[in-house]
Amino acid sequence: MIEDRIRNIEERIRGTEKLPAETKAELLSLLQNLKREIAALPATHGESADSVTRFAEAGAHEATRAEAKPRLLEAAVDGLQASVEEFEVSHPKLADTINRIAMILSNMGI
Repeated sequence: MIEDRIRNIEERIRGTEKLPAETKAELLSLLQNLKREIAALPATHGESADSVTRFAEAGAHEATRAEAKPRLLEAAVDGLQASVEEFEVSHPKLADTINRIAMILSNMGI
């Protein structure tokens, strides 16, 4: 399920005309990192990993939609950042990847 969600995010990013090629490439690379980091999480973190990917999916949706809704993008990015808090000490690479994705998505809303 998490892998499907990440695949959907990748498809949405690849399919949008709204993003510059450099930003697309960076996001797709970060999503590859996210896949690896989430796959390495113990099963005890399943719900938290699910939250991360759900907020990432919502953020990608809001960042790539035809009609921008800055408040919705902001809410998705805030949720993504909040969902990573528990990983900052135990899984710093995962936290860094998620924070970088959140920053890119947030910058798109400006």
